[in-house]
Amino acid sequence: MILEDGRTFRGDGFGSTGLALGEVVFNTAITGYQEILTDPSYAGQIVALTYPHIGNYGVNEDDVESRGIFLAALVVRSYEDFYSNWRATASLGEYLERHGVVGLSGVDTRTLTRHIREAGAMRGAVAAGRYDEGDVLEQVLASPPMAGRDLVRDVTRERVEVFSPAEGDVRWRVAALDCGIKNNILRELTRRGVEVTVFPATASAGEISSSEPDGFFISNGPGDPAALPYVVDLVKNFLGRLPVFGICLGHQILGLALGGRTYKLKFGHHGANHPVKNLATGRVEITSQNHGFAVDAASLPAGIRVTHVNLNDDTVEGLRADDCAAMSLQYHPEAAPGPHDASYNVDVFLELLERRTQKTFGF
Repeated sequence: MILEDGRTFRGDGFGSTGLALGEVVFNTAITGYQEILTDPSYAGQIVALTYPHIGNYGVNEDDVESRGIFLAALVVRSYEDFYSNWRATASLGEYLERHGVVGLSGVDTRTLTRHIREAGAMRGAVAAGRYDEGDVLEQVLASPPMAGRDLVRDVTRERVEVFSPAEGDVRWRVAALDCGIKNNILRELTRRGVEVTVFPATASAGEISSSEPDGFFISNGPGDPAALPYVVDLVKNFLGRLPVFGICLGHQILGLALGGRTYKLKFGHHGANHPVKNLATGRVEITSQNHGFAVDAASLPAGIRVTHVNLNDDTVEGLRADDCAAMSLQYHPEAAPGPHDASYNVDVFLELLERRTQKTFGF
């Protein structure tokens, strides 16, 4: 593994062979590596897991969060090929090989993490096979940085899909914009009686409106929100017309649509143990996060409230625009991987839908 500043880490390959390029980030979750692998928000990134022992419970067919693996490569301290779990159907190495993803084990991930914390997330490569280090470094330096990249087009679905509740009547209909949506947010909505129509990120406002939704959801996803003017303009069409809820990249897109700005974080927030304070209740939630950009609080116009803040660095973790019934969260309330502290926010969005249905809205 070679970083753009020339720092090199050696280890043993597992999974597929080949050369993978991407932005190197670290994730602090203890479990949930399969959900991390299949989170489209990691497109274009090499993910190093800080928890040292990875692979011991294998993989299964139920814990996937999308149609495949989108991250560029996986880096771990200690890979365990022997797995033990009653739900498991394959080893992590077999799963990576099946999807053509390079894995690297035996890396001092503590040193790597400390280096990224000090120097910031940077471009890098993982090479499993016979490669010249100088040539690999040249490819790293020639690769595009994350800032300015539109990766949503690489992960969004190609056609409209409808997800209905398994039981009971449909209470609301929500149009969801797939910027890299995770399966568990669909489960969380449908189990609450919501029928979700998922649209590609390139859909038009007319196409979305034709589904006659009660609300509009903007999903998580990869890349730089400032590189998505077509998505921001699309969201503006629904502000004041429908209740809007954005998470992760959707939070940043909503911030831009409301007139704010975004910026790149030094090394991002990636993990399942980030403390966030709800400013209205004073309650601290432990949250699941995966993002490298943030909304600039100072850029937000009057009337836009910051509802949640990150207790590690005071970055904006939630927004509310009451005059147009829009809300957003920087973290993942669907908890995949966990924890479940923030799942109540899905119900807050449904309260907005209920108020609209009863015509008690303020816009």
